[in-house]
Amino acid sequence: MKTFKLVAALSVLAAPAFAEGHAQGDAAAGEEQFNRQCVACHVVQNDDGEILAGRNAKTGPNLFGVAGRAPGAVEGFRYGDSIVELGEAGAIWNEANFVGYVQDPTDWLREKLDNRRARGKMAYQVRSEDEAYDLYAFLATFTEAADLQMKLEEGAANELNQ
Repeated sequence: MKTFKLVAALSVLAAPAFAEGHAQGDAAAGEEQFNRQCVACHVVQNDDGEILAGRNAKTGPNLFGVAGRAPGAVEGFRYGDSIVELGEAGAIWNEANFVGYVQDPTDWLREKLDNRRARGKMAYQVRSEDEAYDLYAFLATFTEAADLQMKLEEGAANELNQ
């Protein structure tokens, strides 16, 4: 019974955070887009090594937990200098930043950094703004699931310690 109350409480507490950060795209359509456009270079792989989307691609960084993460922050991946600079300046992958970046990585970086020499290493560009929103909605589901799982695990550990 205590576990049920804990899960219910965490769900209520998490709902406003998810609603605020809820992506405007369609996650199901985003999954289809990911499987057509992104799998050649990207994977969504959780911390346990389980591949949740895509194949074991290594050209681009792992996109697990990308929503809310700083650009250029996946350890072990060799990013371009511009994306690392942006992340170190405090930027995060929110919906607007993600959508702008995937539609034109180099121009978006140049604008954000106010540096005409900034360059993005990602050559692919998502053609449609709607598709970019859908991709973000799909990828955000992995961040929300990871965050909720972490909160549940922390709550269960706290309950055991009481």
